[in-house]
Amino acid sequence: MLSINQLLWLFCSLAFILLSQCTYAKYIKSSCNTCKQIADNFSKGLDRTKKQNFGGGNTAWEERALSKYETSEIRLVEILENLCDSSSFDCNHMVEEHEDHFETWWFKRQNKHPDLYKWFCIDTIKVCCSTGTFGPDCNACVAGSERPCHGNGVCDGDGTRGGNGRCNCDHGYKGEFCLDCMDGYFNEIRNDTFSLCTECHTSCKTCSGLTNEDCEKCKTGWGEDDEGTCLDVNECLNDPPLCKEDQYCLNTDGSFSCKGCDKVCSGCTGAGPDKCQSCAPGYQDTEGTCTDVNECEQTDAVCTAENQECVNNKGSYVCICASRYEELEGVCVKIPESDVSDDSWLTLYLPVRDQAKENEAETVKSPEEHEDL
Repeated sequence: MLSINQLLWLFCSLAFILLSQCTYAKYIKSSCNTCKQIADNFSKGLDRTKKQNFGGGNTAWEERALSKYETSEIRLVEILENLCDSSSFDCNHMVEEHEDHFETWWFKRQNKHPDLYKWFCIDTIKVCCSTGTFGPDCNACVAGSERPCHGNGVCDGDGTRGGNGRCNCDHGYKGEFCLDCMDGYFNEIRNDTFSLCTECHTSCKTCSGLTNEDCEKCKTGWGEDDEGTCLDVNECLNDPPLCKEDQYCLNTDGSFSCKGCDKVCSGCTGAGPDKCQSCAPGYQDTEGTCTDVNECEQTDAVCTAENQECVNNKGSYVCICASRYEELEGVCVKIPESDVSDDSWLTLYLPVRDQAKENEAETVKSPEEHEDL
C-alpha cells in the first residue's frame, strides 16, 4: 500500500503532466493562429505596396521600375516591417526566427507556391494543418477532411498540429460522428453521411416528429393523455397546495411558480386586493376587494388617553398627542404658553404627525415574490 508521501508525489506528478499537456495544446493552437495572422498581414502588405512606386508620367519607365520593385528586397523589407504590432511578442519572434524562409519564398518559391500560408505555416515550419486535418501528421478528422463530423460539429484541433480529431458536436447532435440526435431533437433526415436533427415540441423529451402528438416520452411537467399526446400538467390544482399560505400558484407550460399575495390579503387566489381569500388585519372586504379600515372613524374610540388624536394609516393607526400637547412619560401634557410662541407648537406637533404618516407606508410591507418551488 502506498504511503501518504508516495500518494502525494503521484498526485503532483499527474497534475504536472495534465498542466503540461494543456499548456502545450494552447501553445500549438497559439502558434498556428500567429502564423495565420502573419500570412494574412503579408497578403495585405502585398496589396498595400502593389503600386507604391508607380505615380504616373513616364509610363514606360515607371513600368520597368515597378517591375524591378515588385520583386525587390526593398519591397520585402517594407512588408516584413509591418507584419506585427510592436507589442506582439509571439508574432515578432516568429518573423525574426524565420526571416530566411520569407526570403526563400520571396525570391525562389513565390511563383510555384503562391499561397504563403500553405507553404510557410503548413509545409515549412509545420505549425498548422489544412482545414479538416489535425495533429503532428495532419491526419483527417473524424468523418473525413472534406466534411469533418459530417458538418454537424467541430473537429478537435482542426487546422492545427494539436488536438485529437474527435468531434465536438453542435447543439442538437451527439455521437462519435455527430449523426445522432440528443434528447429533444429527432432525425428529420438521416443516412450514412448526412443527418438533420430538428427540435421536438416543447412538451417532448424524445420524439419522432414536430408536434406534441409525436412525443415518445413527455418532459417533466407534462403528462400523456389517453391518445398519447403530451399536455401541460396544472400543478396549481395539486392537493395539498404546493405554495405557502401567503402565496398563490401561477401555472406555466411544463411548470409553475409561487407568487406573493397582496399585503392586504390573508391568503389569496391571485394577484391584487380583489383576489384575497380573506382580508389581513386592518383591512375589510368592500364589494369583493380588501380595503383599509379607518380605525379613527369607528364608533368606539381607539385613542382613549386624554389629549390624544388618532392618525390612520394603511392597515393600522397611531395615537399621537393633540396640537399644543407633547408626550411626557407616556402622558400628553400641555405645552406651557410661556415656553413657546404662538406658532412654535407646530415644530413639535408636525414632526410627530409626519412620522405617523411615514409609518403608514412601512406598517405592512409587500411580500416579495417567491421563486418556483
